[in-house]
Amino acid sequence: MQSTVEFDSELFSPYLPDESQVNPHCYGAELAYWLSRKLADHGIVTSYPNAEDWGWFIEYLTESGDEFWLCCSNRNSSAKQWQCFIEAKTKRLFGRNKPKIECAKSLLQALCCILEEEQEVKNIRWCKEPWITDWANRPE
Repeated sequence: MQSTVEFDSELFSPYLPDESQVNPHCYGAELAYWLSRKLADHGIVTSYPNAEDWGWFIEYLTESGDEFWLCCSNRNSSAKQWQCFIEAKTKRLFGRNKPKIECAKSLLQALCCILEEEQEVKNIRWCKEPWITDWANRPE
């Protein structure tokens, strides 16, 4: 199941200078806040966005208690190229018992609809892996 989407848009360009960002040239707050509102409009309840070194994420819990992060960040230090991807979170130490991505199907379907409905989102491309190749090896 494809769980990463890349797209182009000027909608989410940061309005604050780089000094105000989590890291220089690392954006995604505007995208994450926009998505959390749009997902709520589609009946998908998430957390408010949270910052990470690489961008922003919103938490999503399934009815069965599985946790996923919808990760939002810019690509190539651009304020016009974006990516979102789903990361399954483990319930136990050492990365055991991660839920399957299929458990987040309603989140992925809503994300797909939201992006396709927005006229200012262009060049939508779905793939299996985020462009950050060492994502699995990052420190928690």
